[in-house]
Amino acid sequence: MNKKDLKRFKAMLEESKRQILASAKKTLSEEASFDTDDLPDEIDQASSEYTQSMIFRLRDREKFLLSKIDKALARVETGTFGICERCEDEISLKRLEARPVTTLCIRCKEEQEQKEKSFG
Repeated sequence: MNKKDLKRFKAMLEESKRQILASAKKTLSEEASFDTDDLPDEIDQASSEYTQSMIFRLRDREKFLLSKIDKALARVETGTFGICERCEDEISLKRLEARPVTTLCIRCKEEQEQKEKSFG
């Protein structure tokens, strides 16, 4: 992979990280707290609690993605970004553009998914 592509992927990853962190800050400052006294009845309260639970679940998934982004950025720095960790072939640019945090080429990912399917 050339330096221009590496810079582009690094910028994409850093932007994704920035957006996730900004979203998390918003959750902490605005959405994380609600006063049950402000809700007129139990249905509103249950709905609000459900919404808050969904938001926290999404943030938990984003935390996992953030970890993957950090690992991808580390691979950019070490020069292993875009190399399949299983077969050590280059991962296609199309795949990296669709999923820049990936660590497997499409062939190895398909093999992994087949194994997962067969083991339930």
